[in-house]
Amino acid sequence: MWRLPRALCVHAAKTSKLPGPWSRPAAFMSTLLINQPQYAWLKELGLREENEGVYNGSWGGRGEVITTYCPANNEPIARVRQASVADYEETVKKAKEAWKIWADIPAPKRGEIVRQIGDALREKIQVLGSLVSLEMGKILVEGVGEVQEYVDICDYAVGLSRMIGGPILPSERPGHALIEQWNPVGLVGIITAFNFPVAVYGWNNAIAMICGNVCLWKGAPTTSLISVAVTKIIAKVLEDNKLPGAICSLTCGGADIGTAMAKDERVNLLSFTGSTQVGKQVALMVQERFGRSLLELGGNNAIIAFEDADLSLVVPSALFAAVGTAGQRCTTARRLVSISIVLLLKHYFLMTSLPLLSPANVLYGPLHTKQAVSMFLGAVEEAKKEGGTVVYGGKVMDRPGNYVEPTIVTGLAHDASIAHTETFAPILYVFKFKNEEEVFAWNNEVKQGLSSSIFTKDLGRIFRWLGPKGSDCGIVNVNIPTSGAEIGGAFGGEKHTGGGRESGSDAWKHYMRRSTCTINYSKDLPLAQGIKFQ
Repeated sequence: MWRLPRALCVHAAKTSKLPGPWSRPAAFMSTLLINQPQYAWLKELGLREENEGVYNGSWGGRGEVITTYCPANNEPIARVRQASVADYEETVKKAKEAWKIWADIPAPKRGEIVRQIGDALREKIQVLGSLVSLEMGKILVEGVGEVQEYVDICDYAVGLSRMIGGPILPSERPGHALIEQWNPVGLVGIITAFNFPVAVYGWNNAIAMICGNVCLWKGAPTTSLISVAVTKIIAKVLEDNKLPGAICSLTCGGADIGTAMAKDERVNLLSFTGSTQVGKQVALMVQERFGRSLLELGGNNAIIAFEDADLSLVVPSALFAAVGTAGQRCTTARRLVSISIVLLLKHYFLMTSLPLLSPANVLYGPLHTKQAVSMFLGAVEEAKKEGGTVVYGGKVMDRPGNYVEPTIVTGLAHDASIAHTETFAPILYVFKFKNEEEVFAWNNEVKQGLSSSIFTKDLGRIFRWLGPKGSDCGIVNVNIPTSGAEIGGAFGGEKHTGGGRESGSDAWKHYMRRSTCTINYSKDLPLAQGIKFQ
């Protein structure tokens, strides 16, 4: 089976509301991974047995204490005290005060602070990547790569800080200037999911900061240690520059904190990454107060391999897209529509189940929680009930932790209910198709519209795929996997994926408000459209 670079993590279990670490049984505290010599590197990130999960210029927290666990073996890592609603209220007030200072700093100067944050992350990239591997469950190379995404978006944001702005437009009136002015929205709330506990925050945080906003972050409870560690790195940069720590605030917590953020009119933009089901609830709460939301929700992504496809590209792409991050990316390939490559694909799936000599070569980790394992098994059984055949995998691995076998299912109808259901697990449904028109329609028939990819050498087909009758997704690829987007492009999708865009291109506009300004520098008062009012 698979050996991992370090132990990985699982669900956060709520525990007591006792006042401090001295209240914990000594026997329990000694079993925490953070107290074991091989995990001493966790303390390089400022982590300890019990960590405060609220930051607004100072560290605190009066909510419940949770324990995060390692998904490779279900052993406890450390504990985090979550935010109470009172902590949240205090943090929002401090963030609003911090904004008054931050908004007055010129954008290029704000970019310099973001540059320093990127450099601080670079210094900690290996140890922070190891924490992502430990607590979320990613393989080490993916954990480090996720931190690299935050570093990359910081670099991108630094340049962007000297370019954001609106045009000067021609006015129809003599002696008038028409200007498009962009200003920060104010406080940006950021709710992130367990599967990308660093990168998604980074996409939002770096761009929001150079735009002049302050940020309030609520990460997934199951990755609270990552949220604390990242915030400690940022807080040090702000402190060194004598800036308010509340510019980048943190409130670890559960649904109560998330609901408070969604309903709070002081949160000028709420960026939410998570399931479509929860995203709908968030969107309704934000819309009820006429607030702004940026939604990055689910995906049910297809890879389409035509008869002229290069199989040396298709098979490794399908493998990476289907089993990378154990199928827990929103861009994971869940459907493969092909002439017939099942036998070849089975061979590659088998290779992900063999023991490796070096942890550095590990390609496949566990699911994040025990609940995810149950959902995997439920999806496999449902696929069988709907007429599918499991040609590879479908079982839980016989080893500690939350490991399941990468799974291939054939024989389902293209519109089978289970094939249209996003399951965060390494299950790939394989279909055969007749022609281009049919398979393009199959790509678009699911409710989500995040990522999609075709493999072909036909130039005409490529541009039909990119055109109005092609893929209806926000990410439309050719001859590459559905996963692995670069930070320079806008990331997001259509339909039930939420419509939001983060990261590159003009996604910065989400974090700003636009004003059209007309300036009369003449001594006359002509009205638009030639109206005479006298």
